[in-house]
Amino acid sequence: MPLPSLPAEAIILGATAEDWRGAVRLAGDALVRSGATLPSYADEMVRMIEQYGPYVVIAPGLALAHARPGPEVLADGLAIVTLATPVNFGHPHNDPVSVILGLAVVSAETHLASVADLANVFNDASAIPALAAATTVAEVQRIMGVQA
Repeated sequence: MPLPSLPAEAIILGATAEDWRGAVRLAGDALVRSGATLPSYADEMVRMIEQYGPYVVIAPGLALAHARPGPEVLADGLAIVTLATPVNFGHPHNDPVSVILGLAVVSAETHLASVADLANVFNDASAIPALAAATTVAEVQRIMGVQA
């Protein structure tokens, strides 16, 4: 199963966030702009991290923000936010984070497949620094191997 599409509206480059909550909310905003979620989905992503800790920081410099499928999710969606200044999520090994992926899926089955596909992208050790340094939407889409 391929990753969800990654339209330009779902990509924010060189953003500024005061803390991890702000960074996650930026990813939520991008998911809303792309039509994948309602604004309340960002609250759900923040709540998951508050409840379960910084488990979303899956690699050095990379966070995969997401929440459970629910009424806030309108369609499968992927968003990418890069930060001008990295933020700490509280992860003992992978902080600070400069790339936040926002993932929204309509079903649990889709969730597992999407996470597996994302893991394949990031098996390439150069993917995270390449995303962090990306200056154009097209560059991000090429690194992620997805369509607009």
